[in-house]
Amino acid sequence: MKAYSGWILIIAIVAIIFFSAKAVFVKMAYIYDIEPIPLLLLRMAFALPVYVVVAFAKKPNHPKEIVLKDYLWVVVLGFIGYYLASLTDFLGLEFIKASLERIILFVYPTLVIFITWISFGKRPSKWQIIAILVSYAGIFITFSAELRISGSKDDVWIGGLLVFLSALCYASYLVGSGWLIPKFGSVAFTSYAMIVSTFCVFVHFGLTQPLDLFSYPVEVYGLAFGMAMISTVIPSYLVSVSIKRLGASTFSILGSLGPIATIGLANIFLDERLTILQMFGALIVIIAVLIVTRNKN
Repeated sequence: MKAYSGWILIIAIVAIIFFSAKAVFVKMAYIYDIEPIPLLLLRMAFALPVYVVVAFAKKPNHPKEIVLKDYLWVVVLGFIGYYLASLTDFLGLEFIKASLERIILFVYPTLVIFITWISFGKRPSKWQIIAILVSYAGIFITFSAELRISGSKDDVWIGGLLVFLSALCYASYLVGSGWLIPKFGSVAFTSYAMIVSTFCVFVHFGLTQPLDLFSYPVEVYGLAFGMAMISTVIPSYLVSVSIKRLGASTFSILGSLGPIATIGLANIFLDERLTILQMFGALIVIIAVLIVTRNKN
């Protein structure tokens, strides 16, 4: 292995852990009675200056190949992949545990395969289909256990469906961005998409919320800033570096640490507990999605 590979592995693991902390930041902020839209706006507002600077500094890889339609697709994908995906995720976290949210989100590679199959006729392999079915069996085990111990079954259903919709939006974004990233480059494309998403959040906030962002406890702004930097800006670029150096296949293996990291962080900072049965279901999901991702790569 190359001399820098140890550092790249550390960078990749840090990126995964930082991303996994997002749900914990959200749940901690909800303690202070802030609604999802203002919290999402604060997160994007803190992150926006970084993405604007990077967007101006990092030019597209192949600007001569980019046409107006490509920029329109950036707008569409930024709306779906970062605005809708984030919105439904934040809404879902009002109803379910951070640990359960991360386990549901983790199935997005299976949705990528389904969307690719429907859109491009690329049929998954037999092993992929088996692994996908097993992953959803794990979700069923974890989800069913949560329904049994939850005080409100409706909340679990609503939250679970919203988070699953978030995973579907993100998977759609990944499929749609596959042909644009080579033109723009991953860093530039991510910056453009995040700027679009921030604009959408500002519009949503302006149309639906009182224009008052300065009445929350100081802890809310600290958590929003931490979420913007630690769980948004920093890992978004670390992931790009990691995938470039390690390859998507190796990074997908490390990605299985994501749900484990969220479960651990939620246990420490939110005092969340998963039952033995839920842990077993989570393990099934992680292994199955890992098989799907490896097979796809």
